[in-house]
Amino acid sequence: MPYAVRNAQGQLTSLHRHDPGVGEAIDADDPEVQAFLGLNSAAGDGADTSNGEESFSRLDADFIRVLEDVIDALTSRNLINITDLPDIAQTKLFARKSFRERRPKHALDLLGPDDFNHFV
Repeated sequence: MPYAVRNAQGQLTSLHRHDPGVGEAIDADDPEVQAFLGLNSAAGDGADTSNGEESFSRLDADFIRVLEDVIDALTSRNLINITDLPDIAQTKLFARKSFRERRPKHALDLLGPDDFNHFV
């Protein structure tokens, strides 16, 4: 169960695995948590289907995925080493990669089907 930290207006500002001392326990399936993580977008394509803040959060989530893929491509071609990145960046990348590997294959499919109806 994650711990949520809220701002003065009661909006989620961060989620944590462990209580940071100012967090509240919140169910991972809570719609507010899902919205914060960008997992409840109706369109799933970054289209503006709700207010600007939720759309921007969705774009952020999509962009983070792109950055992860760029880092993977650079490291697989030996253009950079993962150890070239700061320790905190390495930790976060490994945590996200582990989380992504446990999710369904096309849970966040940025490219979608190509012209031949195959996933790229």
